[in-house]
Amino acid sequence: MKGRSIIEEARRASRTLLTEIESKGLLKEAGIPAVETLFAGSREESVRISKKLGFPVALKIVSPEITHKSDVGGVRLGLKTSKQVGAAYDEMMSVVRQKYPEAKIDGVSVQKMARPGTEIIIGMTKDAQFGPVLMFGLGGILVELLKDISFRIVPLEREDAREMIREIKGYKLLEGYRGREPVNIATLEEILLKVSQFVDNNPEIKEIDLNPIFAYEDGAVAVDARVILEKE
Repeated sequence: MKGRSIIEEARRASRTLLTEIESKGLLKEAGIPAVETLFAGSREESVRISKKLGFPVALKIVSPEITHKSDVGGVRLGLKTSKQVGAAYDEMMSVVRQKYPEAKIDGVSVQKMARPGTEIIIGMTKDAQFGPVLMFGLGGILVELLKDISFRIVPLEREDAREMIREIKGYKLLEGYRGREPVNIATLEEILLKVSQFVDNNPEIKEIDLNPIFAYEDGAVAVDARVILEKE
């Protein structure tokens, strides 16, 4: 589904929160690398897709009403067999329905587990005075723990992207601190520029959260993605 179609479909359904699959579809069209993620509407389909993608896989609940999937038991990682996938599907559906009995649950997303890398977050929120503002920092739980992040106003120039990355306190981690795999800084700069352009071209987008992005020496890939639209 093309980016414009994804947004229009959400509008027709009076939704502002895009699913992970829709969000990654928008990213793909903008040239931002993301883990291939497919939708499964049943237990059997989740098993079939898992076999197609190759184990291990991750399953995540798909609901237009649930923003933080992990908080409600809607995420299962590192599933290595068809039996584990089927059991995870049943368990997630049961747990989420108990916690959110009124929520509309479409199914699950299935994605192949990405190779672990340095976790990065890139996000966008709208400031009442300055408009769209991009954020960059160390991702995963580190963003909550350390709050080691930088900000710039959209649109970004290449120098802005360069500075955003280098001014965080954890920049040494990106260089390969104490034997860690260094990350490809040029790739992160390019992703920031593409997110900036994407936001500039789509003023109806209110918020973006790419967390985590796994960054490697030879590239980077968004593992999870959330896009929220402005209310009409």
